[in-house]
Amino acid sequence: MTNNNLSVFEELESSVRSYVRSFPAVFTKAKGSKLWDADGREYLDFFSGAGALNYGHNEPKMKEKLVEYIQNDGITHSLDKATDAKGEFLRRFNDVILKPRDMEYRVMFPGPTGTNTVESALKIARKETGRTDVISFTRGFHGMTIGSLAVSGNSTKRAGAGIPLNNTVTMPYDNFVDEEDSLDYLERFLEDNGSGVAIPAAVILETVQGEGGLNTARVEWLRRVEEICRHWGIFLIIDDVQAGVGRTGTFFSFEEAGLKPDVICLSKSIGGYGLPLAITLIKPEYDNWSPGEHNGTFRGNNHAFITAAESLSFWEDDSFEKSIQAKSKRITEFLNRIVEEHPEIQGEVRGRGFMQGIASPVDGLSERVASEAFKRGVIMETSGGKDEVFKLFPALTMTDEELEQGFNIIEESVNSAVSVYKQAAD
Repeated sequence: MTNNNLSVFEELESSVRSYVRSFPAVFTKAKGSKLWDADGREYLDFFSGAGALNYGHNEPKMKEKLVEYIQNDGITHSLDKATDAKGEFLRRFNDVILKPRDMEYRVMFPGPTGTNTVESALKIARKETGRTDVISFTRGFHGMTIGSLAVSGNSTKRAGAGIPLNNTVTMPYDNFVDEEDSLDYLERFLEDNGSGVAIPAAVILETVQGEGGLNTARVEWLRRVEEICRHWGIFLIIDDVQAGVGRTGTFFSFEEAGLKPDVICLSKSIGGYGLPLAITLIKPEYDNWSPGEHNGTFRGNNHAFITAAESLSFWEDDSFEKSIQAKSKRITEFLNRIVEEHPEIQGEVRGRGFMQGIASPVDGLSERVASEAFKRGVIMETSGGKDEVFKLFPALTMTDEELEQGFNIIEESVNSAVSVYKQAAD
């Protein structure tokens, strides 16, 4: 294959391929927040592997540790046998992340993806409570396997299951229904034995709905969800697969709200380097699995343990967290300015931290902005049920200069998209 020839993918890869259609180039190299294609063209990455590359591409210290481990014939595959790589990750995660936050959890290794950690979370909640139903929320997304899909809101993805998706009840997310508090609605269903809603095993939610359109729950709403769960003996599962590992400004997305979830789902950037890894954090009193009751061939990715352990160096003091929060303000200010200067897009700034974007009801606008950005050398995507949000997902390590460069290109892309719609209207 030479240059940006996509014919082999068009001829041999399944039609289910997605991102290659949005970003039609053959990428050959990546470093930090930049990628290069086969023609040598440079791109700024405002996508970060959909949140799997919070520390950028090929972070030097992680790469060094991984290469050293491989060259020394370190264990690659181990199922859930004990390895030094796993032991070091467990120690580091407990010392750097859990203990300083006064959190006590058992660390479970399911399969290596986001949907695997969600499936295990649903299973332990049902096992421990003896109940079957799970309450999820409008526009939520939790994965593509049957259990995770059942608690996801996207109708297109749900239809792909090909079978009824049962034992779930969908409730309105915060601000989904403007005229009433959605949790009043939820409580009424739980209290009324004629509502048709049984007391569930669990409530599962994202504090910021990444794929659902960057909908952001208020701290007060999140705290009340937790109160409801405690009152009724319902497991609270926080899906932090995309919003976690610093993406919203703190390591866990729920820290500002002070929540103490029964189960926490992590994947994507928990591996640090982009290598597949997922963990399910379970309060010790609920960790009542029988050995092997939930398993998987690739539940012990030792290469990811190496890079994940090294990635926690970023969190040994509060300087990294402070830098994320400072840059987050710049992202918010930039997006607010775009909305103010372009009233015709009817934009709404959504999200928190390094997962923010602009929602626009103008049909196709957000997709055009993302397309124009790619032409100009910025990789970014859309989200929401109608792809109505163009989404900024830069690496948490992106420099100030790179942020400004990206802002300039995105602003040019918005201007171009707006001019096209103005011409069409005329």
